[in-house]
Amino acid sequence: MEIATVFVVVLWVFSVGRAESKYMVYNTSQGIVPDKLNVHLVPHTHDDVGWLKTVDQYYVGSNNSIQGACVQNVLDSLVPALLADKNRKFIYVEMAFFERWWKDQSEAVQQTVKQLVSSGQLEFINGGMCMHDEAATHYIDMIEQTTQGHHFIKQEFGVTPRIGWQIDPFGHSAVQAYLLGAEIGFDSLFFGRIDYQDRAKRKNEKSLEVVWRGSKSLGSSVQIFAGAFPENYEPPSGFYFEVNDASPIVQDDPTLFDYNVQERVEDFVAAALSQANITRTNHIMFTMGTDFKFQYAHTWFRQMDKLIHYVNIDGRVNALYSTPSIYTDAKHATEKSWPIKTEDFFPYADRAHGYWTGYFTSRPAIKRYVRMMSGYFLAARQLEFFNGRNKSGSNTDLLADALAIAQHHDAVTGTEKQHVANDYAKRLSMGYVEAEKVASSSLACLVDSKSCTGGGNAKTEFQQCPLLNISYCPPSEIDFSNGKNLIVVVYNALGWKREDVIRIPVMHKDVTVRDSAGRVIESQSIGSHFLHLYHLLDSIHIQFQERKPKMLAQQDHLYTYFKEVTNPLSKWVMENLKLAFSAEEGKLTHYMNSRSSVKGSVQQSFSYYSGYNGSDESPQSSGAYVFRPNGTFLIKPAKKDILTVIRGPIIDEVHQQINPWIYQINRLHKGKEHVEVEFTVGPIPVEDRIGKEVATQITTNMETNKIFYTDSNGRDFIKRIRDYRTDWDLKVNEPAAGNYYPINLGIYIGDNKTELSVLVDRAVGGSSIVDGQIELMLHRRLLRDDSKGVDEALNETVCINNKCKGLTIQGKYYYRIDPVGEGAKWRRTAGQEIYSPFLLALTEEGEDNWMSSHVPTFSAIDSSYSLPDNVAIITLQELENSKVLLRLAHLYEVVISLGRTRIFPVMTEVELKKLFPGKKIAKVVEMNLSANQERSEMEKKRLAWKVEEKSLEESQMTSRGRAVDPAKLVVELAPMEIRTFVVDFDETFSLQVFDA
Repeated sequence: MEIATVFVVVLWVFSVGRAESKYMVYNTSQGIVPDKLNVHLVPHTHDDVGWLKTVDQYYVGSNNSIQGACVQNVLDSLVPALLADKNRKFIYVEMAFFERWWKDQSEAVQQTVKQLVSSGQLEFINGGMCMHDEAATHYIDMIEQTTQGHHFIKQEFGVTPRIGWQIDPFGHSAVQAYLLGAEIGFDSLFFGRIDYQDRAKRKNEKSLEVVWRGSKSLGSSVQIFAGAFPENYEPPSGFYFEVNDASPIVQDDPTLFDYNVQERVEDFVAAALSQANITRTNHIMFTMGTDFKFQYAHTWFRQMDKLIHYVNIDGRVNALYSTPSIYTDAKHATEKSWPIKTEDFFPYADRAHGYWTGYFTSRPAIKRYVRMMSGYFLAARQLEFFNGRNKSGSNTDLLADALAIAQHHDAVTGTEKQHVANDYAKRLSMGYVEAEKVASSSLACLVDSKSCTGGGNAKTEFQQCPLLNISYCPPSEIDFSNGKNLIVVVYNALGWKREDVIRIPVMHKDVTVRDSAGRVIESQSIGSHFLHLYHLLDSIHIQFQERKPKMLAQQDHLYTYFKEVTNPLSKWVMENLKLAFSAEEGKLTHYMNSRSSVKGSVQQSFSYYSGYNGSDESPQSSGAYVFRPNGTFLIKPAKKDILTVIRGPIIDEVHQQINPWIYQINRLHKGKEHVEVEFTVGPIPVEDRIGKEVATQITTNMETNKIFYTDSNGRDFIKRIRDYRTDWDLKVNEPAAGNYYPINLGIYIGDNKTELSVLVDRAVGGSSIVDGQIELMLHRRLLRDDSKGVDEALNETVCINNKCKGLTIQGKYYYRIDPVGEGAKWRRTAGQEIYSPFLLALTEEGEDNWMSSHVPTFSAIDSSYSLPDNVAIITLQELENSKVLLRLAHLYEVVISLGRTRIFPVMTEVELKKLFPGKKIAKVVEMNLSANQERSEMEKKRLAWKVEEKSLEESQMTSRGRAVDPAKLVVELAPMEIRTFVVDFDETFSLQVFDA
């Protein structure tokens, strides 16, 4: 009876509206009602920064035969739709699109949009250039792309985003929660994809919303309110209102057929009550939008206006226009206690055989390219700062843009169409070309005797070699027979002392290598494995020991050449490290370290998983997203008794041709106690019509009891237990795929005696499928689409002269065995060196004597100072007005999980005066992680959340570095802490060169 009465009132109000004003005025002004169920309608669009179409195609709306999507239409139609009703709200996320659109707008439109932002009608959520992935991304890249977006928002609108909105990535990382959430200053984090078993349990327990503590080192100081959506990031079923959507609209004109107000209100209330039954408090969120929706925004707002109006007249629930910020504040105001969530939400499965763990490895070539460009960008931007940013010429911005969108959850993941992957690679290449000019010109200015910062140009012209991974470097292929000398400048971006080997292809053997002081240094030459690709004769290896951060000029290359090919082989020794191979079986058998007294059985092998092609009974195939194997097959060496051994004073190598499409080199370096493994895989054969996913295994006799550890985006290591989940009782449906995890830094296992650590050169998937064993997936080639939207098989090919073959990839991983608890230092130090290799620049010596006409060494920091081994500079960027953005990261955790020993889990210090010698620091301001607000202001605004139970981490005191004393200018860093500063110098940048 009550509903019928209300219905009569609705008709009456409507008829009056038609008679007097010719149109209906809907009441959308309702706010929160304390004693009702509040349904927060959050209008949004999810705009992939590339996926089925390229980023530019999505923006302008071209190539619509693939997908009808135009972001320009979304934003164009949004402004008048919001202006039509001051109560309407909308959130926007991807700044790569919004920045494009913003530049195209008139001053009048820009002013109108600023007013919409100021009033809260339009709110920027997340605010990065893209919605980055959380599995295949490195934490430095996540920080940089978020900072770039936040800088744009702050510069143009003067606001700071409050909410994390990671609604589409395929699983969620601990680093996202504590670093890209709490340390950004976000008050909450919302996401759409968690394991289907986990979601079912959380619905039953009303624990979809939690307080997430992602770091055991930083504990409750970096906790954040986090919520997983009940199903996905779309509206409730039946409430899609794009022009061509099938959902019934609210037809409220009684003079027309199909009047359905009461029916639509009933549907809305039913959906609200259903969601209320699986959440806590009297607040729920309806995510009103999905991929590329609101292309004609009025169609959505017209229907939401009606729903709010009629639902509130009905009165059973309260509907309102809202945003995640309003929703978060409402949840916080209830003062309820929330469950604690630790660790992460990996791996993600949406059904029994649908584990989204294949994309951890998909498109390994572009994953490597992204990682290479990331490390290069860090170094190039440092050099840009040293020499002063060029306002009109080349700069690092293009590479910054390319790297930012490459972090998108359908970019570095390898889940995009092939033509889109090509677009990402093209953008990275174009960005590299500009950044290379910056690095080369900056190095030239630094080595020239006369500084060129006053506007002059450097005389030296450097070239670089981005294809050194395949021993291809035209600048080094000069003819030494006529007395020419090759100059190689080496730049170390890490800020600490390091020793490493550099490799340079040369055309001659009788060459001498000298250091910056003219001393002959040890060198070695070996043949290149890539002779079948490039007609290069030799690769030269130079032992380069860096005693402090500096640049080194080297001339007159000479090397000694020694090559040995043998069949019977037992032991292979480089200083403390010894490997034993079985020539009969053609494989590694033992590992020994005389310094640490570690020794044991070690075997290395290859295998492949055959990709499941789906069936009528079980249609899920293995594809770009999903790893679903249909059997595992060991790859045995095609030829036994053949191991090619190369020995020398710097490097020893054992070459193995595993089969016609897998080649491997085991490499030991002088002064190192790890093994470098270089692999070449491909083309993966598919003539049998079976897709294959190639993995490698390192097997020991360690008793690991199902336990292994993988990193979170290159930061914290998280304990994994095979066939187990911390948050629910796992039903095992896929014993391999369900135990795969993303790896960006490394993976390790151990027992009560020793631990095996493996570090990687790109994002990969990995696991410990068998006790005592580590497995990495290296390459994937599949013939079926996995029905997750990309509609394309992951079958990468290379076509030359109309002849196509499968993609061949080349890469490296590194492993080492240590006494238990002692592997952490190597994992952290070596991992950072892998991420930031030396930057090499080459030139020929001119007519003048190089040593007398150039500065032989350069140190950006005080020549007597070196950063601690547990600290890395992850950002050094010139800003406006003589300011610098500086980020320092502590590399170690509080607890080293496996052992009794604690390595560097202590407070450490960085002296800013020695980091910037020759410059007077006027002011140092600590910022939040994305540098869009002062940290002190962020802490004042931070919401404090109550939790249901005290955890061990909460009972332990978490330390943070103290505020920087303006007189001492010393930065303290606690374990796993990253601190961000804007450093203000009291004079214009000037080049500072220090002789070493």
